Amino acid sequence: MRCTICGGELKATRTDLPFKVRETSIVVLKNLPVLQCENCSEYLIDDAVLRRVDETLATVDSEAELEIISYAA
Repeated sequence: MRCTICGGELKATRTDLPFKVRETSIVVLKNLPVLQCENCSEYLIDDAVLRRVDETLATVDSEAELEIISYAA
């Protein structure tokens, strides 16, 4: 698969990504599977993974400013 930004090759990898879930809350998902460009570092998240991310983010503590969660498939 090719990167839509630079045309580079996308490679399956795992990374840590932050998600802002509320005005004052950030969740970092660790070990998230993505397709990442070898040239410009742009990334894509598979639809099935994104559904799981949405489910995970819906369960976070509403009072926490920062939460770190390991992604589990």
